[in-house]
Amino acid sequence: MIVAALDVGTNSVLMLLARLAAGSAPVALDDLCEITRLGRGVDRTGRLDPESARRTLATISRFAAQARARGAERTVAVATSAMREAADGPEFVAAVARQTGVQLEVISGRTEASLNYVSAVKGLGLDPAARLLILDVGGGSTELITAAPGSEPRLASLALGSVRLTERLVRSDPPTLADQRTVRAAVKAELSQLGWTFKPEIVVGVAGTVTTLCAVSRKLAAYDAGRVHGQRLSRAEIEATTRLLARLPHDARLKLPGMVEGRADVIFAGAAIVDCVMEACGAAELVVSDHGVRWGLVWREAEKLFRVGGAAAD
Repeated sequence: MIVAALDVGTNSVLMLLARLAAGSAPVALDDLCEITRLGRGVDRTGRLDPESARRTLATISRFAAQARARGAERTVAVATSAMREAADGPEFVAAVARQTGVQLEVISGRTEASLNYVSAVKGLGLDPAARLLILDVGGGSTELITAAPGSEPRLASLALGSVRLTERLVRSDPPTLADQRTVRAAVKAELSQLGWTFKPEIVVGVAGTVTTLCAVSRKLAAYDAGRVHGQRLSRAEIEATTRLLARLPHDARLKLPGMVEGRADVIFAGAAIVDCVMEACGAAELVVSDHGVRWGLVWREAEKLFRVGGAAAD
């Protein structure tokens, strides 16, 4: 069975087209990403920016058509932080259904975190018994998942994201020292309110901020998921790359090897979130995952289909 999984985020729209079969891991047939900045201005206005909404709707329509052309028998689609907050989110969901036939589910931060947990553990082949911290830095929110033997995973969704913090707190290009301190202070304040003292054995970083940090740190000529997924970034590499991003204006950041267009203007704030989380939990390194919500959706669909005796359930 071929399944299409769409993740409509604050900054980007992603679609994974995967083949599912009993007894084997999902096989990716296509993996698409387009940065549409759906969450532009939502933090300030509480509503979707009309041009960003039009661009996002057009992208969903194009991706859905591609999925159908490739033989997708089922399409699952979720939206995250921007749609959770936008007052006109239900109108956008209705427009998506009307124009594309895609039923877009607006998921909670906890559901987003749980999908990232599944994709990280299965996609990296991690031992679920290890003390894990999974970090997903999105455009509008950051999800944290901790897991340890003998206890249920703890999930938290923070109102911190690369787009949100940039729009709120970064006043200059490149960010001034005052901007940098303000961003880091905001992140640390949110983390301190959690009251977590968890010390992980493994930290996994998910989604575009982390994968871009990896690509830039390793000076990849162009972004290559195969050379990013599963890589390990030391805390020193993360600190050095964050300092580099803070020094450079937007146009210079855009020219860095590995930089993805559409992330250059918000990547410093995202990197600062990663660095502050690493500092807070005392981690020496981070394992990079190019998978995320879309892979979590595919794994969830596989479980629904093949949970009965290795055959499709009724």
